[in-house]
Amino acid sequence: GSFLIQSHGIDARLEALKELAKLSADATFAAEFINMEGIGTLARLVESGTHFGEMLAFTLTAFLELMDHGIVSWDLISLSFIKQIAGYVNQPMVDVSILQRSLAILESMVLNSHSLYHRVAQEITVGQLIGHLQVSNQEIQTYAIALINALFLKAPEDRRQEMCLCVLVELLSHRLFPRQHVIRGNRPIKAEMAHQLYVLQVLTFNLLEERMMTKMDPNDQAQRDVIFELRRIAFDGENDPTGTEKRKALYSKDYKMLGFTNHLNPALDFTQTPPGMLALDNMLYLAKVHQDTYIRVILENSSREDKHECPFGRCAIELTRMLCEILQVGELPNEGCNDYHPMFFTHDRAWEEFFCVCIQLLNKTWKEMRATAEDFNKVMQVVREQITRALLRGLNYSEILRLRQSERMSQDDFQSPPIIELRERIQPEILELIKQQRLNRLCEGSCFRKLGNRRRQEKFWFCRLSLNHKMLHYGDLDESPQGEVPFELLSDKIPVSDIKSVVTGKDCPHMKEKSALKQNKEVLELAFSVLYDPDETLNFVAPNKYEYCIWTDGLCALLGREMGSDLTRSDLDTLISMEMKLRLLDLENITIPEAPPPVPKEPSSYNFTYNYS
Repeated sequence: GSFLIQSHGIDARLEALKELAKLSADATFAAEFINMEGIGTLARLVESGTHFGEMLAFTLTAFLELMDHGIVSWDLISLSFIKQIAGYVNQPMVDVSILQRSLAILESMVLNSHSLYHRVAQEITVGQLIGHLQVSNQEIQTYAIALINALFLKAPEDRRQEMCLCVLVELLSHRLFPRQHVIRGNRPIKAEMAHQLYVLQVLTFNLLEERMMTKMDPNDQAQRDVIFELRRIAFDGENDPTGTEKRKALYSKDYKMLGFTNHLNPALDFTQTPPGMLALDNMLYLAKVHQDTYIRVILENSSREDKHECPFGRCAIELTRMLCEILQVGELPNEGCNDYHPMFFTHDRAWEEFFCVCIQLLNKTWKEMRATAEDFNKVMQVVREQITRALLRGLNYSEILRLRQSERMSQDDFQSPPIIELRERIQPEILELIKQQRLNRLCEGSCFRKLGNRRRQEKFWFCRLSLNHKMLHYGDLDESPQGEVPFELLSDKIPVSDIKSVVTGKDCPHMKEKSALKQNKEVLELAFSVLYDPDETLNFVAPNKYEYCIWTDGLCALLGREMGSDLTRSDLDTLISMEMKLRLLDLENITIPEAPPPVPKEPSSYNFTYNYS
C-alpha cells in the first residue's frame, strides 16, 4: 500500500488512496499501516502541496481515520503540515470535500493537544471560520462551528471573553448566522449542527460563571455606586433633601421601595453566590437600556397597596439565580444534547435581554396572582415553570416529565377509599390503551443512528414491527428517512416468537465494548438490545428518551411483560386523572365520604309494601 501511494502512475496512486481511505477505519489494518510508517508518508504527501482534488481528499480522509484510532499522538504533527491544512481552510475557492476534512483535522488537533491548540490558533482566526458559515452547505457550517467551539473550549480563561465577543460581533455584523443561514435557513437543522450550536450556546453562557460566583464587597465604593445609580434612575424626579441624615432616611425608604431585603444596606443582598454580582449586572442593564420598563415596574409596585407590591430587588436576584440554573451556567456541554435556542444567537447581549423579558413576566404573574410577600416562593415556582416550558418547545421529554410530576405533587390528590377503588377499576383499560399506542408506533417504525468513531459520519438503520405483530423488520439506510419506510427496503427480519428478552443500559452487549463512546452516560441511558434465538442480539441506541420509552414499552408488551418506562407512568397518571375528573364532574363541590353510608336497620314490619291483589 505504502509503495503504491508513492507510485508515479496517477491512476494507480488515486486508486490506492481511495482504497486506503476505506480500509483506514479498520483498527487492525490501521495498526499495521502505522507500523509501516504510513502516517508519515501521508503527512509528507500533504506537506509537499502537489496533491489536489480527489487525491488530496482521499489522503486527508485516510489520515484522519488513522489518527482517530488513537495509536499515534497528535503532538508528533509537524508545523508545516498544520500550515498546509490551515491554508486549505483559508483559501477562498477550495474544494468542499478538502475543506470539510481540513476543518475536521484542525478540530481534532485542537481538542487532542494543548501545544497544537496554540499553533492552530495562530494560523486560523474566528473571522475566517465565520466566512464558512455563509455557504449553503450545512455540513461545512457544522464543521466550522465545531472548530470554533474547540478553539473556544481550549482558549485560556482570559481570552475567552474577548473571543466570545469576537464571535458574536462577527455573527451579528454579518447577520448571516442567525437569520438566513445557519439557524433560520429553510432546511431543517441536522442533529450534529444542532449539537454544535448547543455547545456554542453553553460555552457562551459559561462566561457568566465568574460574575455569578463573585460576592459583592460592601466596602467597594464602585459597587455601591451601581446600587446608588439604580436608585437615582428610579427616583430622579424627586429633589434631594440637603441634610445627610434626612437623605439617608429617604434613601433607605427608596431602597425598600426598590424591593431590597436589606434596605439599610442593599449591598448585603448580593453576598450570596450564585447569583452574586450577575444579578446586579442584570438590574443595571435593565435600568440603563430599558429605562422606561424599569421605571414603570418600580412605580407600578410603589403605587400598589403595601402588602401586594412586588419586591423588584429580591425578585431580580432570585430570577437571576433561577435563570443560571435553567440554562446551566458553569456546566460543561453534554455529549448527547442538541438543545439550543435560536434567540440566544440574535443579540450580542442575549442573556441580559432574556432577563429583561423574564422580569416583566415575573411582575405580570405577581399581579395576576394578587400575591403578597408570603407568596414569593409560590410566584417564583410558577414563573420557573412558565420559562422552562417556553424554552422546552416540546423538545426535552425528561424535563416535561419532571414538571408533570411536580404538578401532581402540588395538586390535592384524590385519596379517599371510593376514589382509589374507582382508580383501580379504570387502570386496566387505560393500560390496554397505552399498550395499543406503543404497538402502533412500533408498526410505524423508527430510525436509529449507528455508533461510530465520529458523530458526523452518520449512518442510519430502520426498524419496524409487522402489522400482524409477528416479525421485526430492519435494515440499513443511506440517510435519515423522511416519512414511512416500506417493508421491502428492510432486508432483515426477526420472528417475535424467537425473542428471549429485552435488556437496557449497561446490560446491553454493545455497551460492554470499550469503544462504545467511552461509556457515555447519555448513550447508556438510551441503549437497549433484543436478545433472540439462538444467541443473537439486535442492538439499539434510541435518538431520544421518548423513542427509548416507546420501544422498550412496545417490546415488553410484545413479550407479555409489564411496561415499566417513565413515559408509561406519566401517560397512565395523565389519562387516569382525566378519566377520573370526567366521571366525577357531577360530584363537583360534594364531599365524598370516607366509608359507604350505613345500611338502615330492617323495618319492624313489611306492612307498607304495596298489595297488588
